[in-house]
Amino acid sequence: MSNKIIFDNLNEELVDYINNEYFSGFKRYSNWKLLPAKLKTFLPIYVAEKNSLKEKCERKTALIKLLINIMFSVYKEIQVNDRIEFNIQKLTELKNLKPKSLTFSLNLKDAISGYIIAAKETYTYNIENSCELFEYIQTSYEALLISNTHLRQAENTLSLCINLVNQYVDDVEGLRYKKVKKTPNEIEKESKDKNIHESEVTEYKDVRVIFNADQCVHYLNNITLNDGKIKDYTSHCSKNLSQVIELVHAAYTSDNRPWVIGYSGGKDSSAVASLVYLSLLALEENKRTKSIFLVASDTLVETPKVVDHIDNSLAAIGRQARLDDLPITTHKVLPEANQSFWACLLGKGYPAPTKSFRWCTERMKINPVSDFIKNKISQHDEVIVTLGSRSEESASRAQVIAKHKIENSRFARHTTLANAYIYTPIDTWSMDDVWKILRACSLEVTMSKLGIGKKWSDKYDLEWENPWGAKNLTLWNLYKDASDQGECPMVIDDSTPSCGNSRFGCWTCTVVTRDRAMESLIQNGEGWMEPLLKFRDLLAYTNIPENKDTYRNYKRRIGRVNFQRAKDGEDISAERAHVPGPYWLKYRKQWLKELLLQEKQFNEDGHKIELITEPELHAIRQEWLNDPNEPDWDDSLPTIYREVYGKDLNWVYNDNSTFDKQGAHILTELSAKHKVIPQMVMKLLDLEISMEGLSRRSGVQNKVTTILKQDWGTLEEIKLKQQDQQSKAGYDVFQQEISELNDKLSTVDTLLKKEF
Repeated sequence: MSNKIIFDNLNEELVDYINNEYFSGFKRYSNWKLLPAKLKTFLPIYVAEKNSLKEKCERKTALIKLLINIMFSVYKEIQVNDRIEFNIQKLTELKNLKPKSLTFSLNLKDAISGYIIAAKETYTYNIENSCELFEYIQTSYEALLISNTHLRQAENTLSLCINLVNQYVDDVEGLRYKKVKKTPNEIEKESKDKNIHESEVTEYKDVRVIFNADQCVHYLNNITLNDGKIKDYTSHCSKNLSQVIELVHAAYTSDNRPWVIGYSGGKDSSAVASLVYLSLLALEENKRTKSIFLVASDTLVETPKVVDHIDNSLAAIGRQARLDDLPITTHKVLPEANQSFWACLLGKGYPAPTKSFRWCTERMKINPVSDFIKNKISQHDEVIVTLGSRSEESASRAQVIAKHKIENSRFARHTTLANAYIYTPIDTWSMDDVWKILRACSLEVTMSKLGIGKKWSDKYDLEWENPWGAKNLTLWNLYKDASDQGECPMVIDDSTPSCGNSRFGCWTCTVVTRDRAMESLIQNGEGWMEPLLKFRDLLAYTNIPENKDTYRNYKRRIGRVNFQRAKDGEDISAERAHVPGPYWLKYRKQWLKELLLQEKQFNEDGHKIELITEPELHAIRQEWLNDPNEPDWDDSLPTIYREVYGKDLNWVYNDNSTFDKQGAHILTELSAKHKVIPQMVMKLLDLEISMEGLSRRSGVQNKVTTILKQDWGTLEEIKLKQQDQQSKAGYDVFQQEISELNDKLSTVDTLLKKEF
């Protein structure tokens, strides 16, 4: 049953906007009727400009290489390669070694003059010696670099025009494809992805037809224009917003499964929220039967400006949805206190995240949302997870979207959650489409002899308005301030990166080399956040290989000293690098105090910020008290908090801790007297106390063995003890055999359990 768009809840400007703006993934501009005429005029100019610059650069390059050859022959040296920059540097070294200028013969001077004239270069004086020739080469190379820059700009402009022509042709005539034979690698990959034999894979694939520059010029010359405009046409690929809304209506009313919208506060999730909100407003009231849960995940270490934006947006959406009688509710989920960033880094001592050990994302962002979705699945059997994923974002994102799409369905399978399905209503949209719905205005192309650009045209008196009555100008400014361009002008040259592509993350993120978004926010007026950036840089500093042994324990949390395994092709007899464990407790205490002091200062300065929540403080304290390597017998955290804030939280003091400060001190003295490791004795006593009162103490022997097998003592002492044991190299040699024997033992054990 089709759903008619109801415009009663929409004002006149919004109705006009919905009926006239296009959202297709194509660069479908509001001045399409004028574009072909402008392209017909300017495209030949851009082609000629690009060809002229290309010829000029090729002539300059050939001349410079020829003159460099002459210079090397003058110095009686041989070139190593053909790279201009490298050879100029080499000639500079030779010139410094032989500073005396070498005078050229008459024949050589005439030859150099002939080469320069043949290259159509400006030539105002005769080159008499090696110094003059070297100076000419350097000047010519600097001019070549400028010409190459102009050439790249001309190529970008021409590429944009060709893209516009091709999208115009596709939109008018429908997408055009041609059959192209697949490569052996493509056939092999497809057979693996589909789990079929290579012979079952079709030999050809459809590839979109793209006109080159000459074909574009020929096509435009055959277009009939009336008063500089094209005739009206029926588009094949573009969809105006009313058609997009109809598709959302069809998805929403197709079943009774509730929707969960993943909302990050960024441009893509905001575009999805706007689209869904508009669609519900334009849907008949008796069909608004399904709940929509708009969920934001707060990692507790988000950039403060982003947190404010998300909180304000959730409040505005929830408030207006109630007034509009829409079944939309907003929710914010948090990581478990013992799985948060600070509980793991300061509590457990996890090192700051890296590309190879990114422990944070799943704990802090994925799991809380997944738990929310699972909860809704338990209530409703199945749910639709609505996301702002777009194929244009990256090739990998496009592959993921395509791979999990259900055939003949608008939904896809969730990659990890059973009974959850994915809906991506803007997966074909371009970034321009995203900003168009957020800005609520038109996009036009500007074109002249100087180049091509685009501008936003406020023709609906709606600019920046979103459906829930707030302004998206805040979001635009957030992206603008986080852009290292420092500005995002109203007319953006397509050849330069758009500030709309900025990315936000946690302010503590050390996976990236530099937090450019935070740096730009500070540079653009948010200087109060500089202490956060400095702390983030400190965490990144601890990940530098030569600094790891300073900040991190030599033992892992399992109580063992680990060394790197041999890599493929590596000599197994070589000494292995030591793998450090968690951060030392003294640094974790120091960093916690610094964060609390900074939090206090922020709030005194008027910035209402909670860097570490109270539940996290309790979780960190428990981790310190029960640290496997360095138990905090002093119970330091309440003292640190009191020193900063002059008050206590509601600490729980019956923590099952076996030792207090005095007991630990006595045991340390006795251990020194009897030459045993105090931490080992403490762990054994902890184990004994934990087993008290149990009627069955099964497995206690294994637990004692585990403690005794841990590495005790200093790193040097542990290395010395291991010298008499099997070497790491030997372990690697027999690792495969050991693994096979373990597998066999596991199989036998399983069979015995079944038998008895």
